[in-house]
Order: sequence, then C-alpha cells, then structure tokens
Amino acid sequence: MKKTYKIDVDCANCAEKMQEAARKTKGVKDAVVNFMALKMNVEFEEGADEKTVMADVLKNCKKVEDDCEIFM
Repeated sequence: MKKTYKIDVDCANCAEKMQEAARKTKGVKDAVVNFMALKMNVEFEEGADEKTVMADVLKNCKKVEDDCEIFM
C-alpha cells in the first residue's frame, strides 16, 4: 500500500535526512520526500500497520530533524 503525507520541513537537506530515516523504519518498503511539494510518499511492507509504522517514521525523523512534522 502507498500513501502520501503532508510534511513540514525547513530545508532540502533536512528533507533528505527525513527520507533516509523513513526508509530505514521497519514496515516501510520505500519512502520518497519531495521538498518542493512538502510531501512524503510512503510504500508500506505487506501486512504492516500504517498507523504504527508512521508513528515510528515520525519518531525516527525527529531524531535527525527535531523540528520536522508529518501530518497524518
């Protein structure tokens, strides 16, 4: 399953860090951050619980960029 989320991030470098953090999160098959559109596209692994995975994605993103936000 793929889903798109609106994000709030200050710079392209920070968006890149968010993308890498999201990709390393358990339950995420792939993640792409578009800084210009302020969106994150997430493809979930088969059987993954979207809400649980996205809570972990946000936690991991905040580790690399503490003022970022993902609107779910």
